[in-house]
Amino acid sequence: MIPVLLDYTTKLKQNLSRRVVAPDFFGFGRSDKPRQDSTYNFDFHRNVVLHLIESLQLTNITLVVQDWGGLVGLTLPITDPSRFGRLIIMNTTIGAGAGKSQKVLDWIVYISSIPDLDVADLMGKLDHHLSEDEKRAYRALFPDDTYKGGVRHFPQMIMIEEDMPGVEVSRDSRRFFETTDTFGPHMKSLACMFKHGCYYAEIEEASHFVQEWGDQVAKLAIDVFEMDGSVAGVQEMKPKDM
Repeated sequence: MIPVLLDYTTKLKQNLSRRVVAPDFFGFGRSDKPRQDSTYNFDFHRNVVLHLIESLQLTNITLVVQDWGGLVGLTLPITDPSRFGRLIIMNTTIGAGAGKSQKVLDWIVYISSIPDLDVADLMGKLDHHLSEDEKRAYRALFPDDTYKGGVRHFPQMIMIEEDMPGVEVSRDSRRFFETTDTFGPHMKSLACMFKHGCYYAEIEEASHFVQEWGDQVAKLAIDVFEMDGSVAGVQEMKPKDM
C-alpha cells in the first residue's frame, strides 16, 4: 500500500521471518493505470485491497498505512477483524466527511489545475533529500498525462462532504476503533484514539511521505513489537477514558 523500501527490513535482523505484501493502488507505482476517470473511486480501491487480502489468505496482518493508504486501509479491519494484529499509522486520517480545511481545498484545486503534473518535481519539493536518480524513478512511472488518472483524481476523493463515498464505512471504522476524532496534524492525537492505547514515535528528519524513511520505521516497529514498547524514542500513549 506504500512504497517502503523492502530491502531495508531484511538488513535488520537476519533471523526474522516476515512476509511483506506491498501493493500499489491502481494508478500508482507499478500497478496498471486505468484511463477511465470513473475507475478512481473509493469503493473500487477499497474492494481491490480486500480482494487481495482474501485471495492471498493473509492473516496476522501488520497493516502499514500512510496518506491514502490510511484513508482506505483503516477501513479494512472492520470487514474481518480476525485477520489483523497490528497497525503502523503514518501521517494519515480516518475519513469522516469533515475535512474541508483551506489547506485541503487548496490542494484539491492545485492538483485539478495541473492535469499533467510532474510527479517527480512534486516529490522533490516535499522530500528534499531525494536524489536526481530517485526523482527520475518517480517520473518514469508516469510517462505522460494518460498515466496520471490516479494523480489527478485521488485528491478529488478526499472526504470533505458528509455524503461522499467512503464516509459511512470510515465512520463505522472510527466506532470500531472506539475513537471520535480524526488524526491530528502531527499524529499525537493517537494518544486518545485507540481503546488499548498505542505507541508513538517521531522521525524528526522525515517529511510527509514517511515511507521514504522505511528503514527507520521498520526498525522501530520490530523493536516495539518484540519488546512491548520499551524502546528508546518511543512513547507509550495511554487510551482516554471511554
